[in-house]
Amino acid sequence: MVHVVATAGHVDHGKSTLVRALTGMEPDRWAEERRRGMTIDLGFAWTDLPSGATVAFVDVPGHERFVPNMLAGVGPVPAALLVVAADEGWMPQSAEHLAALDALGVTHGLLVVTRADLADPAAATAQARAQIVASTLGAVEAVAVSGTTGAGLADLRHALDRLVAALPPADPAAPVRLWVDRAFTIQGSGTVVTGTLGAGTLRAGDTLALGDRSVRVKGLQSLGRPADQVAAVARVAINLRNVPKDAVARGDALLTPDAFRHTDLVDVRVHGDPAADLPATLTLHIGSAAVAVTVRPLGKDTVRLRLARPLPLRIGDRALLRDPGRHHVAGGVTVLDPLPPALRRRGAAATRATELATMDGRPDAADELRRRGLLTTGHLRTLGVTTVAARPVAGDWHADPALWAALGERLGKEVDRYAAAHPLEPGMPVEALRRALGLPDRALVDALVTPPLRGHDGRVARTGGPTLPKPIQDALDELAADLRDRPFHAPDAHRLEDLGLGPREIAAAVRAGALFKIADGIVLPPASIDRAVAVLRDIGGPFTLSEARQALDTTRRVAVPLLELLDRRGVTARDADDRRTVV
Repeated sequence: MVHVVATAGHVDHGKSTLVRALTGMEPDRWAEERRRGMTIDLGFAWTDLPSGATVAFVDVPGHERFVPNMLAGVGPVPAALLVVAADEGWMPQSAEHLAALDALGVTHGLLVVTRADLADPAAATAQARAQIVASTLGAVEAVAVSGTTGAGLADLRHALDRLVAALPPADPAAPVRLWVDRAFTIQGSGTVVTGTLGAGTLRAGDTLALGDRSVRVKGLQSLGRPADQVAAVARVAINLRNVPKDAVARGDALLTPDAFRHTDLVDVRVHGDPAADLPATLTLHIGSAAVAVTVRPLGKDTVRLRLARPLPLRIGDRALLRDPGRHHVAGGVTVLDPLPPALRRRGAAATRATELATMDGRPDAADELRRRGLLTTGHLRTLGVTTVAARPVAGDWHADPALWAALGERLGKEVDRYAAAHPLEPGMPVEALRRALGLPDRALVDALVTPPLRGHDGRVARTGGPTLPKPIQDALDELAADLRDRPFHAPDAHRLEDLGLGPREIAAAVRAGALFKIADGIVLPPASIDRAVAVLRDIGGPFTLSEARQALDTTRRVAVPLLELLDRRGVTARDADDRRTVV
């Protein structure tokens, strides 16, 4: 089992010396760091603990000039080793590093009082504990050590065992969001990035999202060893296939495709300075990213942040706001909404503040559907929702129950309104309904259609809906009177025009089942078709077209297409002599 812990503390309090003594590895990567004896950038080392667990250290710089580098190392890590020197005690960067851990909501930590060979560690331990207990770390175990003599290192190893055993287990099935903290090129291999894998599993050959491009994992290493797959929690190095080094940098994130959505506008709750006192511009730190943001206060402890560049954020993410000019941690933030609504109307900001006051930063499907109405499972996933109890209403779409019921009512009213305005049409087109209801997918319209509504041929109408308009029905009644004595004598174009039965009226009557179109310009009532079959059967044997025409007492204009229709329906069969028999 691998765990990742970050160091924290004032410059020159022995963080790197401590890591070196624990691991036997050199965490300072740069020659300048080793020459000056001061960590400038992130360092990495690891060791096995007495329990058999492995702990990997992210060693961070302590100088105030390099706080952004420190935050890049601490951001993705679940636990911290807060280092204070016995001979100097609590110092300014001790306070700023603790403020950062507190802002990020880190709840697991260990106090290590170094240089115990130079001074009695009791005073520094008491001073540090008094500061730490008021943070999210709370009451922490303390161990006094000397990186020079090795005193206390065995106790520290056991304390680290107790620390990592208390960490919550990672979810190896969760989506991957790996914040890149280093990117470099290895001759013959190409671009390699490193980061702390806090959740999910990486496999050689995986396809990941890097911004708006897809990248392939060529190879993996964890703790210096090649691996086919690496599960969280882990320090991991990823060799990316065909990705130039300048295409990826610290602060970028490698993501499970379609599991996250980048956003440059987010509503958050601030844990720290009052929202109204925040400067207009700050820096947001999350993972290894540091992005300039503009701040718009909304409520007492809620603000809207506009990011200088989009980041893959979800509900519940913890981040940190820092004022780099004042070297001041303004506070931590919890993401409440990574896809907030626009605030255009008068009073919209106050209304939004009231709504944000009810949010707790825990992603919940019912809450998000109540706020947003309609979301796919994919949409819910990118917001951070992992469990959806309700079944989709259509395809992959989920709906707020109250909204869904209201949409059903509106759909019926829209269908009735359309029928009144377009009496000759067989119903309202599904696409027109989708637009009228403001729905994103036609499948939602289909799902809303329930009795007494019905869908047919891309339209929606009421079952047994409105009868034909009176002028059309009157015309059909008059046509029926014309055909009473000669039921197969279909009206010609002039008679149809006299009756007021133009193409639209005929089409409406055909759709309503009141007329049957035998051929272009030739229509008869449906009952005439059945009567024609009975008449032809009475002929008693194979009959010619002429015999059929005479029996039906109609014209060749009607008899020819009528017999062809009966042929297509299989009611009549033609023989080699072009005679027909009723089957």
